[in-house]
Amino acid sequence: MKDYFGAYPVEGFEMLSTSHVVVLFIIAAISWGLYYFRIHFQESSYKNSIRIILAVLLILLEVILQIWYITNGIWSLQYSLPLHLCSMAILLGPVMLITRKYYLYEVLFFWGIGGTTQAILTPDLWYGFPHFIFFQYFIAHSLIVFSCLWMTFVEGFRPTLKSVVRAFLFTNLYAAFVLVVNILIGSNYLYLLHKPDKPTVLDFLQPWPWYLVQLEIIALIVCFLCYLPFMIADKRNKSSSNSF
Repeated sequence: MKDYFGAYPVEGFEMLSTSHVVVLFIIAAISWGLYYFRIHFQESSYKNSIRIILAVLLILLEVILQIWYITNGIWSLQYSLPLHLCSMAILLGPVMLITRKYYLYEVLFFWGIGGTTQAILTPDLWYGFPHFIFFQYFIAHSLIVFSCLWMTFVEGFRPTLKSVVRAFLFTNLYAAFVLVVNILIGSNYLYLLHKPDKPTVLDFLQPWPWYLVQLEIIALIVCFLCYLPFMIADKRNKSSSNSF
């Protein structure tokens, strides 16, 4: 049992392995369930309780991860700070869920739906099933997505075209801050100085620093694609109202 909580992987992670595909299926099923049962959740007496539980789980998962780093003697400034986009989303997610602040939703919606889903599909992960980090990684990342979907489907929040611009600008400001941190402490948070060691979608891009420029373009496109369903829905609703 100790091996599955240790610092070194017993089994390496393989993308699209059986365990990975099962996880993807579970995440997709729960995401669909949040949409399908959205009316039930909206009218339920435990709606606020679920929102708080999501927030608490996100906090606990990050705390447990930091304890795991320390317990195994592998905590370091260069690798363990919660500065990656998904890690920061895990910290900001509970604040969004508890306070229901729209400006946090604007950013986290695009980080979660546009960014975290990529981290789920192509993880920079060394630990395979059934290691503790395998579960921590996918549960934490999936909860980011579920939190964004909950705020959208159940709480009635939704992004706008201005949200795309604001999220893009904030992400760039955050990346600039992290770049300074990387230079000061010799880290590679947000993969601003080189690509991940594990295969990810970044491998399809040009070498550093050119892939940073490509990421800017991709990020803007992804943000717009995340907003596109809402834009289409607005146009359909407008057309329907004009037809009467």
